[in-house]
Amino acid sequence: MQFLIQEIKEKNIWENFLRECKEKTFLNSWLWGEFQKELGNKIWRFGVFSNGKLVSSVLIVKIVAKRGKFLFLPHCPNIKGGVEHSSFEITKTLFDFLKELAKKEKVDFIRIAPIQKRTKENEKIFKDLGFRDAPIHIHPEVTWELNISLPESVLLSQMRKTTRYLIKKLQKEKELTILEENNLEGLNKFYQIYQETKERQKFFPYSYDYLKKEFSTFSEDNSAFILLASFKKEIVSGGIFIAWQNTCYYHHGASSKKFLKLPTSYLLIWEAIKKAKERNCERFNFWGIAPRDYKFKIFGLNLFPHPWLGLTLFKTGFGGEKKEYVLTKDYPITLKYWLNFLIEKMRKAKRNL
Repeated sequence: MQFLIQEIKEKNIWENFLRECKEKTFLNSWLWGEFQKELGNKIWRFGVFSNGKLVSSVLIVKIVAKRGKFLFLPHCPNIKGGVEHSSFEITKTLFDFLKELAKKEKVDFIRIAPIQKRTKENEKIFKDLGFRDAPIHIHPEVTWELNISLPESVLLSQMRKTTRYLIKKLQKEKELTILEENNLEGLNKFYQIYQETKERQKFFPYSYDYLKKEFSTFSEDNSAFILLASFKKEIVSGGIFIAWQNTCYYHHGASSKKFLKLPTSYLLIWEAIKKAKERNCERFNFWGIAPRDYKFKIFGLNLFPHPWLGLTLFKTGFGGEKKEYVLTKDYPITLKYWLNFLIEKMRKAKRNL
């Protein structure tokens, strides 16, 4: 079967094709590519054509870091539903093309975060092409998603009992208000508590410049919104949400160490779900959660709990289902890849991931 790979330069062609793909996230959107350009990264958008018809798309980002240069494919490749070609045929075609691009761009490795479901068959596709498991992942390999097309009463009834109880309790707090502030002032307020969250939970944060550019880029299409929880006139929690192609993503969250006994994030997310429904979204994606093996037990004792354990319990309490993607893969090209491999392995161990 002959395929043709061509660069796609028109936003409407890109976005319309993705509407026909079942598996996708906002990392595939046209605006995510524009955001990467704002960060100073070189990008390409390519399509795979068969008999003149677009059957697959891939966003490629060139990352230049001190530890090495690499081509990164976030949640790719996207494959149109119902095509007669196998995922292996399409992925192999793209991979052959990627190797040539990698040589031209003089990078040390190729990294791909597949959007395909984690099955033995899909894992085998990448293994047969010579990929190996990456030491870390950049974007979630396991997410949690909720069908929000149902009535609010049904959504509440399907929640964990504790989650539903806390939402109803918080709704009675007269001094608690959920605000929508879709401007830089709102982003600044969010960033203040985001910094507090970083100190308390010891995670690697995004910079203010990163968050500002992401929010500004997605605001061009009115696809981003910020919610803030105010208690006694103080901002105590917040979230940045991306609404794209009928799905709303909870991309960044934060909470202040003050009033921690008042779990305002429960009401914040419930209000975000309602806002998503107003935007005609049918799904609410809570983004990353801990993997299946997030516990390491000896004699019943959880010795090394995953750092996302609490966050996972919080997200799953709203109801929904887990989505697992093929593990992030690397294809080494130069010996410098192995230096990057060791550095990332150590970072992963340090963060207990």
